[in-house]
Amino acid sequence: MKATTIRKSLLCSAIGACLMGTSAFAADPVVSTTGGLPGYEVIKASPSIDKLQRVKQTLVAPPNVPEHSLKSPAAPRVVQVEMTIEEKEIEVEPGVFMWAFAFNGTVPGPMIIVHEGDYVELTLKNMAKNQLVHNIDFHASTGALGAGELTHVQPGQEVVVRWKASKPGTFVYHCAPGGPMIPWHVVHGMNGALTVLPKGGLKDKNGKSITYDKAYYIGEQDFYLPRDEKGNFKRFATAAESMAEDKEVMDKLIPSHIVFGDRKYAYTGEKAMTAKVGETVMFYHSQANRFSYPHLIGGHGDYVWERGNLADPPAQNLETWAIAAGSTGAAMYTFRQPGVYVYLNHNLIESVNLGALAHVKVDGKWDNNLMEQLVAPRAYKE
Repeated sequence: MKATTIRKSLLCSAIGACLMGTSAFAADPVVSTTGGLPGYEVIKASPSIDKLQRVKQTLVAPPNVPEHSLKSPAAPRVVQVEMTIEEKEIEVEPGVFMWAFAFNGTVPGPMIIVHEGDYVELTLKNMAKNQLVHNIDFHASTGALGAGELTHVQPGQEVVVRWKASKPGTFVYHCAPGGPMIPWHVVHGMNGALTVLPKGGLKDKNGKSITYDKAYYIGEQDFYLPRDEKGNFKRFATAAESMAEDKEVMDKLIPSHIVFGDRKYAYTGEKAMTAKVGETVMFYHSQANRFSYPHLIGGHGDYVWERGNLADPPAQNLETWAIAAGSTGAAMYTFRQPGVYVYLNHNLIESVNLGALAHVKVDGKWDNNLMEQLVAPRAYKE
């Protein structure tokens, strides 16, 4: 049997296993359980957790972030969030379609923001109309593959998991159903970010408190869309139908698109992020699968946490910073001039040609002390 035939046969088996509600190419499916990971002695949760204040966080579509305070709460809370998984077709650019696996229906999934010491209580729902098994791996959490072992849900099921946000910082979350299904789900948009604000708030290298007026979340995505023999992007009736050809493109490690959000230039023009002169904006930026190099054209990273380690002193005054694969970083900037700024991945091929580019429209008064055109363009003599 030819290698390509074997490969496609294995992929078909993987798809079939997922459609039947098992974790393809993974160990045995996680046994339904409450109270702890099966097979291990369990230390029961403290009864005091049940006495903590419970707050519901309303999640919003990126690039926006949920309402939050930078001030640490007086005591830990249980922050309740709910996410529904939706398998749906999205238009990556005009006439180009991809089946996305979306937390709360968005690519990327929504940002969640809590404080160090809080408990995150997630209700995760897999819509009955979906075909695949899904779960969630929180890089911010401890144990059970980031809760991935405790959150496998088949179509029509929901699961509730609670974990303590003991590590401050900003982190990726993503689906991790097992084996080659992991990268397939991740590069089909099934990732997002969660921020754990440190006790005492954000501080500079001298220990001085720093704050921001507003925040945005940029979830960078790399897509791998198959083409036909004429070079046109293919469209599939279902996600399962696309998997074998998706994997062939993925394994070459050359993305067809690299975008902020769910499509090319999603946060530009009328959909641009906004700010005012004098406002300090935090940009949370995640990349679940590849390296990225954020840069704000016309601005800087006044304070930057490249690895998302918000409890540590930030780097200052960077022109471009790096986001490691599978991580979220953060950069803060106070806008000093009005205009349209470009926030991009400074691999310029990836941003300009493939789509990893966004706009920030800033209103206010122009300051000639910072920049002024002294002579308009004019002809000159050789």
